[in-house]
Amino acid sequence: MPEILEVESARKLIEECALDRVVATVVADDAWYLKRGLTASALEASLPGRRFRAARRRGKLLLVDTGPTARSRVPGPVLGMHLGMSGRVVIDGNEAGDPLLYTSNADRHDWYRFRVVFADGGSLALRDPRRLGAVELDPDEDRLGVDALELTRADLDRVLAHSRAPLKAVLMDQARIAGLGNLLVDEALWRAGLDPARPAGSLDARERAALFRAIRATLRILGRRGGSHTGGLMPSRTPGGVCPRDGAPLLRRAVGGRTTYSCPMHQH
Repeated sequence: MPEILEVESARKLIEECALDRVVATVVADDAWYLKRGLTASALEASLPGRRFRAARRRGKLLLVDTGPTARSRVPGPVLGMHLGMSGRVVIDGNEAGDPLLYTSNADRHDWYRFRVVFADGGSLALRDPRRLGAVELDPDEDRLGVDALELTRADLDRVLAHSRAPLKAVLMDQARIAGLGNLLVDEALWRAGLDPARPAGSLDARERAALFRAIRATLRILGRRGGSHTGGLMPSRTPGGVCPRDGAPLLRRAVGGRTTYSCPMHQH
């Protein structure tokens, strides 16, 4: 499932393969996929004739800045793209990141929800089997919290302070920390030795420091390995799985509305 590491791979692919190309047309046949009042006609009026100037990201939100047209010096809108639970960016046949888990990676035409066709004949598309992604123009970036890759210890302390919500739910709240998803949070809490269901505000200074180090290590190590699915806990996230650290049977439950795996032996 796309989390911050997969979205960063998509951002890099856009940066490497789609910048400075002129948009010829936009194909957006799935009206449900267009959010916050956006329509296919509005996209067709806004993007053709413009070049993609920069590829950015905040958490799991992809952001593509567009430039002026030949007739106007006014910069264009920001194209926002969400990958949802199963979306992948495809540019000229090249796909960002490793194949996704828990979904099909088949290249079916009817799974292409949105496509930008460039004047040179190539294209950028979103392929999304589960249809849970989205496209919007000029998204409100400030509705998202601090980007997980830029998280500081002070940021984390502020996010956790006085919260009675489960620790995992707070870490996955995109308005607090943008980019962490189910797999990354389970991995970080496993590394930190913290129970996902604990009230977030109950952590002492030592535990908050351990969690901060674990989040940073998880993003760094799994980023090098290739994605959110490459964690040390990942092979054991199955019914009957045991902790890779101490061999205890893993506890499987719902925390923050998401299926959660943790070790009752060393996560407290």
